[in-house]
Order: sequence, then C-alpha cells, then structure tokens
Amino acid sequence: METNQPVDPSPAHKCGYVAIIGKPNAGKSTLINALMGQKMSIVTDKPQTTRHRILYLLSEDDYQLIVLDTPGLVEPRYHLHEIMMKNVQRAVEDADLVIFLTDTRTKIPDEEGLKLLGNKPSMLIINKLDLIDERQTLPLAEAYLRKHPFNEIIPVSALKGTNMDVVLKLMIEYLPEGPALYPKDMLSEHPNRFFVSEIIREKIFELFSNEIPYSTQVNIANYKEGDSHRKDVIDAEIVVDKKSQKGILIGKNGDAIKKVGQEAREDIEAFIGRPVYLQLFVKVREDWRNSTGLLNSFGYGKSS
Repeated sequence: METNQPVDPSPAHKCGYVAIIGKPNAGKSTLINALMGQKMSIVTDKPQTTRHRILYLLSEDDYQLIVLDTPGLVEPRYHLHEIMMKNVQRAVEDADLVIFLTDTRTKIPDEEGLKLLGNKPSMLIINKLDLIDERQTLPLAEAYLRKHPFNEIIPVSALKGTNMDVVLKLMIEYLPEGPALYPKDMLSEHPNRFFVSEIIREKIFELFSNEIPYSTQVNIANYKEGDSHRKDVIDAEIVVDKKSQKGILIGKNGDAIKKVGQEAREDIEAFIGRPVYLQLFVKVREDWRNSTGLLNSFGYGKSS
C-alpha cells in the first residue's frame, strides 16, 4: 500500500566552538581528556599548567565539536600572563558556547571571571563531584546563578566520568547547524611537536617544585621522523629564567634532567606510537616571561 507521507530527513549536521574557561586547577585539562576519551592535555596537581589556547576536535557523523582549552584565569604578573588572558578573551569571543568550570572546593563565585561571559550561551560545570555528595553542590550553584544567568548547571567528576555524557549531549545541542570545519579524523590543529613539548613540560611540573616549573619553557629545536627501521629524533630546548635554575634542572651528575628525559620519552612514545630518541638541552634566557621578542619566538603571539 502506498502512502504520501514524507520521509524524515536525516538530522542536520552541527558544528561550532566551545570555550572552556575557569580558575587554575579547576580541572580543565582533565575535563578535556574525559571529553576526548584519551589523554590529550597535560594534567598536573599544580595550577597554571596550561599556557596556550589549545584547539581540540571531537567529531562524529552528525557533529563536530571544536573545543578551545584555555589558560587558567589569573591576575597577570608577567607579560606572559597578559598574553594568556588575552587568549582566554579571544576564545570566549570565538565561542558559540562557553563552559565556565569551577570545582566543589570553591566557596565564592569568581565575579571577575564571570564578566568575560557577556551574553554568550553559557554552562556552569562544577567539577570534582567525587569529593562530595551531589546535593552539596546546590549552594554553590545557587550562588553562581545569582551572579550570572547560566543556561545549564551540571555537577561532574571529570576524573571519574560522572555526568560527562550529559555534558557532551548538552554541548552538542548548543552548536549551530553547519558543515564540519576540519577533517573528521583530526584530533587537534596542533602538530605532534607541540604535544611533545607539552609532555616534557608536564614532567618538569611533576618532578620539580617551587618556581622551577613556572620559569620553564620547552621548545622543540629539531623533530625528525623516522621510519620502520629508525626512531624519531627529537631535540628539545628547556629554557629557564636564571643560571641557578639551570643547575637545579640538570641536577647532580645530570641525574635530574635524565629523569625528565626518561619519563617524557615513555609518554611521547605512547602518544605518537613510535620509538623516540630524545635529547634535552637547558638554556638560560633571563626574564623571558617579560620579553615580547622571546615570547613571540616561543609561539605566544596571536596564533597561540
């Protein structure tokens, strides 16, 4: 029997930008990794780990999420911090949806950070739900709602994956209709050498305390891909602020820098899926965090 009922069209494809902003150590990198389903962003227990605006891509047949991971919101002390905060602002301006990330340890809403949201569609995510009962997040959610009219409020544990399916579903709902802007098999617009430098920096954050991690910049001086018979060869420069920091980073008989290299190499090989020959060199560039020329050469310009 024939009918004249129209055939339902396939769902429209969605594509858009989602910026994730928040105070240092709220768990932005852990949230990114949970969304991506693999480790892409470096994670440490120290604040201010992320310095760049990093673009990640999460694609399926009917959508492409372009996720902008941003540095933690700080009061600038160096020119580097000023550039970082400009990158946060640019990410918000580019976004179709802004996720404001806080965590369950927060007592008072970050009013300065909320000013960045403007009239953008926004979602408050209260992370680290694994530390408390979900009902205990209600006072914090209400306090934030009194300061800003969020479209959605979701308590999550990015570490445990709690409610992350809800977050992803809502993120997709707020995307505009449109074709994919990047190839569907891409995970990020950044090349491997960027993630290699981030992995090395992550190890420095893990193995050193005090000011050393924050005074350190990692640049990939040489990256030569091998083949089935040869390892990838990577030469990385670790830049520090002071000569005294160089001695600490190298350590007695080079033991400290050897440990950084060993742990970084293992993670780099796991990330790129090939064996690696990694060499690390330490250089001193005094007060590099306040040098416009050096910061530009290190990639902290408009494209960062």
